[in-house]
Amino acid sequence: MSEDFRASLELQNEIEQWYYREARLLDGREYQRWLALCAPEIRYIVPARGNPLVDNAERGSESMISVERELEGREGDRLPIRDETLAYLTVRVERAFKPNSWAENPPARTRRLVGNVEITGTEGERWSIVSAFHLHWTRPGSTTFLYGGQRRDVLARAEGGGTGDFRLVRREVILDLADIEYPTLGLLF
Repeated sequence: MSEDFRASLELQNEIEQWYYREARLLDGREYQRWLALCAPEIRYIVPARGNPLVDNAERGSESMISVERELEGREGDRLPIRDETLAYLTVRVERAFKPNSWAENPPARTRRLVGNVEITGTEGERWSIVSAFHLHWTRPGSTTFLYGGQRRDVLARAEGGGTGDFRLVRREVILDLADIEYPTLGLLF
C-alpha cells in the first residue's frame, strides 16, 4: 500500500462517517448490524503487548523505542489476545443473545470515541486507516473502566456499494495496557 497517499476531503469524510456509524452500532448493542459491516475475509487481531527492555544497540534510532517491538501475536509471533475470522466473530455476536450469557448479564454500557482518523494508504478500492479510540465501559454494580488504543484497519468499498459503504477487511487493535486488570477483553473495539 502506498504510504504517501493523500485522501480527498470527500473520502476522508466518507471514512470518518463510517467509523462514527460503527461506534454507534456497537454502543447501541446492534452487533448483528455491526457484523454486516465486516468483509467475509475479515481478520480481527488484538496482539498482546509485552514490555521489552530497551535495546541499547539501537540507541539513537526510533526502532529502539518502537511500539512494534512490544506487540506479540502478530503473524505467528507468540499468542495474541484475539485472532479471529468472521466465523469466530459471528459466534461472539450470537452469544450475546443467549439467555445463559452470564458475562454480559446485565449488558455493559459502552461509549466509543473515535478520532485521529488518518488514511495512510490505498491499494485499488482498499484503504489503510489508523485511528485512535477510547472505550468507556460500565455495568451496574461494577467499576467503570476506560480502554484506549489505536486501530489499524483495512477498509474496502462494498461490492456495488455507494458512498460510505465500506467493509472491514482487517482490524488490528493496539491496546494501551501495561497490565490486564480489566473485567473483559471480549469487547469489540
